[in-house]
Amino acid sequence: MCGKVLGDSVETVMGCGMILKNAVGIVGIIIVIGICISPIIKLLVIMFSYKILTVLSEPIADSKIVGLLEEVSDIFKIFLAVLCGVSVMIIIGITIVIKISSV
Repeated sequence: MCGKVLGDSVETVMGCGMILKNAVGIVGIIIVIGICISPIIKLLVIMFSYKILTVLSEPIADSKIVGLLEEVSDIFKIFLAVLCGVSVMIIIGITIVIKISSV
């Protein structure tokens, strides 16, 4: 009788620990998404501002300057793609670690 009660209480504590670990993992993923979204929005704003600047300066500026602004906006587009890719890899890595630790 006493062994069964002790075993059940240990199982309950282990189950609660697993639920808590999964909750902490989900909160961790949400925090990482929150951290990654700020630079993504910043790069989007910079990229679109260079695109708008390119469009506005095209009628009045030299073609070399317009080409430079267009290339700078393309560079920010590449930065944005790299940042999104790394963010996705970090989130996948965290979920893999959570899954491995819960087995």
